[in-house]
Amino acid sequence: MNEEANYQTVRKAIFPVAGLGTRFLPATKAMPKEMLTVVDRPLIQHVVDEAREAGIEHFIFVTGRNKAVIEDHFDRQFELEHTLASRGKSAELERLLADVPDPGQTSFTRQQEPLGLGHAVWCARDLVGNEPFALLLPDVLTQARPKSCLAQLVEAYENAGGNLIAVEEVPDDETHNYGVVSIGKGQDNLWPVTGMVEKPSPGTAPSNLIIMGRYILQPEIFDILSAQETGAGGEIQITDAMARMMQLQPFHAYKYAGRSFDCGSKLGFLTANVAFALDRDDIRDQLSVQVKKLLDC
Repeated sequence: MNEEANYQTVRKAIFPVAGLGTRFLPATKAMPKEMLTVVDRPLIQHVVDEAREAGIEHFIFVTGRNKAVIEDHFDRQFELEHTLASRGKSAELERLLADVPDPGQTSFTRQQEPLGLGHAVWCARDLVGNEPFALLLPDVLTQARPKSCLAQLVEAYENAGGNLIAVEEVPDDETHNYGVVSIGKGQDNLWPVTGMVEKPSPGTAPSNLIIMGRYILQPEIFDILSAQETGAGGEIQITDAMARMMQLQPFHAYKYAGRSFDCGSKLGFLTANVAFALDRDDIRDQLSVQVKKLLDC
């Protein structure tokens, strides 16, 4: 660890789960998009698993209307547990209980209006308090080795302190689809951030490093968000607040080892299902055979 780095341990994480999921209608008419399954686990469970691996102790969900099922998912279900136990399904019961956070580890707060990601983060200010926090976008799933994306980011934070953004390289001709950072001189996949641009015009991106939905931020960002200033789309944008924070505190980009899947799009969601299934010993071989049959048709 860099002894000069000044940091507090990251114990809390925010999960903004208030979105409507309109790109997946009618599937999300009565079910939150965060509960769509990748193989056999809901999207939100995959992201919570990632946070847990990184040492997060308190999981803060910013919800909206019709999201109660997310709270139920992270609660005990005694009737189901009793049924599994009485039928001797001990393996299933053990897996079920392993996913349930300990009492007091989850908090839920409501974003009453869809005013943007920055507003959703601001809604969690009192639950976070005056300490750094992780922010994970549930639409984005990551596959990373040997540690999860957020675990790698936390490790980088313990050396650099300040604020960090996980970034990922994409081909130059795809940068216009993402938020992109400009960087200064750094080392070991860690660079100071000098600027951010959202979906730059083709050929104008300052780098090929995209902002992919994992952050560690200092609590002072809540002061900036409290001004409720709107940006693109008339919404309160977290990117605008981070750009302001860069003028006050150190900001670094960290290129993690792994890849991400944008599960907010149908193609990204389907690709994630295939990728996560192929990562499973119990179904990899059978799925490979079936995919090959489909491709040969």
